[in-house]
Amino acid sequence: MTKRQRRTYSDEYKRQAVDLVLSSGRSAKSVSKELGLDGSVLSRWVSERGTVEAGGSAVAPTSQAVLPSADQADMIARLQRENEQLRMERDILKKSIAIFAGPRT
Repeated sequence: MTKRQRRTYSDEYKRQAVDLVLSSGRSAKSVSKELGLDGSVLSRWVSERGTVEAGGSAVAPTSQAVLPSADQADMIARLQRENEQLRMERDILKKSIAIFAGPRT
């Protein structure tokens, strides 16, 4: 039996792969599939980057919850009302299609 070679990656490649995950907003699994990597490897690289900087100092995660402003809150409420209205109209149309497409005699 031949022993399987362990693949090694440069620090630059790891950094670019992690940057791709963080900037694209996609999951590490989907990016790793695209790059031909094992999903756990890329997930580990992402978690390592979140806890340790290249210089070796610890870094806190950068995600923060941002509250929407009053204008954004109004816009969100308006869009939610519009979304609900559109769902009702869609449901009515589905029911009318079912009525008109019913069995004909």
